[in-house]
Amino acid sequence: MIQRRRQIQVALQLVGDFLATSLAILVAYWLRFDVQVHPVTKGMPPLQMYLQLIPVTAVMWPTVFYFQGLYQRRRLRSRFDELLRVVLAVMLATILLTAFLTFYRPSDFTYSRLFLPIFAVVDVVFVSVSRYLITDILRRVRRSGGNLQKVLVIGAGELGKRLVESLEAHREYGFSIVGYLDDDQGKQQRKIRRVPVLGTTDDLEAVAGEYNIDQVMIALPMSAHHRIVQLIRRSGQLLVEIKVIPDLLQYYVVRAGTEELDGLPIINLTQIPLEGWNQIVKRVFDVVGASVLLVAVGWLFPIISWLIKRKDAGPAFYSQVRMGLDGRSFKLYKFRSMRIDNDTKGQGEWTRTNDPRVTKIGAFLRKYNLDELPQLFNIIKGDMSLVGPRPEQPEFVDRFKHRYPEYQARHRVRAGLTGWAQVNGLRGDTSIRQRVVHDLYYIENWSLALDLKILWRTFRLAFQEGRG
Repeated sequence: MIQRRRQIQVALQLVGDFLATSLAILVAYWLRFDVQVHPVTKGMPPLQMYLQLIPVTAVMWPTVFYFQGLYQRRRLRSRFDELLRVVLAVMLATILLTAFLTFYRPSDFTYSRLFLPIFAVVDVVFVSVSRYLITDILRRVRRSGGNLQKVLVIGAGELGKRLVESLEAHREYGFSIVGYLDDDQGKQQRKIRRVPVLGTTDDLEAVAGEYNIDQVMIALPMSAHHRIVQLIRRSGQLLVEIKVIPDLLQYYVVRAGTEELDGLPIINLTQIPLEGWNQIVKRVFDVVGASVLLVAVGWLFPIISWLIKRKDAGPAFYSQVRMGLDGRSFKLYKFRSMRIDNDTKGQGEWTRTNDPRVTKIGAFLRKYNLDELPQLFNIIKGDMSLVGPRPEQPEFVDRFKHRYPEYQARHRVRAGLTGWAQVNGLRGDTSIRQRVVHDLYYIENWSLALDLKILWRTFRLAFQEGRG
C-alpha cells in the first residue's frame, strides 16, 4: 500500500515536471524571440528547432532530479527545502544541456546562448509552482482525512510524547497516530494526551496487523539500544516503514568520521561538517550577508538611536560579555532596550516576559528583533555568524555545562544572530535542554542550504509576529 502511494505521488511529480519544463521551453522561446528581452540580430529561428529540446529534457531532467532526491517522497520535507533542490537541479540540468548542445549542433543552426539562462529561470518558476500545487492538493486531501498513513509510536516517554505533539501539529503531512507501545506496565490501557497505549513491545506484530499499520516510529532512549535493534528487525518483517527518532543529547557523540595515519584507521568522534573549506564558505557568506544587511537597514540606526536617547538621554547602544567560538568571550552589541539603572544589573539574569525593566521603545525593538541589528558588526568582526547557536553570558554557560555535559559542544562553531532553536520557537525563557538538542542538530547537519532555510524562517517569523 505504501509503495503504491509512493508510485502515485512520484508519477504526479514526473508528469508535473515534464509539463512544466516543456511549457518553460515555449515561454523562454517567446521571451527571447517574440518579446525580445534582448534584441535579436540573426533573424527569427524556427520554433521547431527548440521543440526538439523537449524529448532531450524529458530524459535529462528526471535523471538529474532523481539524483537530487526530488523523487524520494518525504512527507516531512519543507517547501523551502524542495525549492532549493529544484533550483540546484535545474541549474545542473541546464549546464548538462548546454554541454550537450555544444557537441550536438544541427547543420546550419546554433541555439541562442541567451535562451538557456532564460529557460532555466522560467523552468525553476514553473517546476516550483507545479510541485507546490501538487503538494498543496495532497495536503488538502490529507487534512480532510484521505491518503493517511497509520503510525504506531514505540515509546510513550518524553521523546515519544514530543514526537506525537509534532505530528499532531502538522496534520498536512498525513499521519494518523494509532497509538503507543510501551513496556511500562503503569502506562497500559491508558491514554497519553488522547493517544492510547495499545500494549507492550511484545505486541508489535499483533497490533501492526490488527490496525493495518503503515509506519513504525521508534522513540526510545539510547539506553534501550539492544531493544531498538530487536524492534527494527521485527518491524522489518512487517513490510512497514521504520523510523528511529534519536535522543540527540545521547546520540551526539556516537556520530563519527574516519581518518587514516599510515594505514592505521582512526575514528574521530568530534568531526563536524563545518570544517575546512566549508568554514571558509560560511565565513564569506557571513561577511557578504552582514554587509548587504547593513546597507539595507543602516538608515534605521540613527532613527532607533534617537528614539532611545529621547526617552532618558542614555546611551543608545549596550554591550554585554557573551561566549562564542572555542569558548572565547566577546562583547555583544545591542540597541539598549532597558532602563539605564538596570543595564548593569542584567548580568546573570534572564529577560522575562513583560519584564518591567524593558522600556516601551525597548519592547517595540524586541518585538521586531530590531535590538539585535548592531550584532551585524559582531558578524563582520568575526565574533559571530548570521546563523548559529545563540551566545550566552559566561555565568549561564558555567551553570549549564555542569547540568548538560554536551552544552559546551555549542561553542565548536561561531555564535549566531539566529539559529535552528530560535526558528523552532525556543527563545527567551524556554527549555535549555531542547535548545541544546536543536543547536547540536544544527552543528551536526550544517549546510549552506540549512543556513538559508533558517534565515528565511527568521524573516518569515519576524513578519508574522509584526502582523500579530
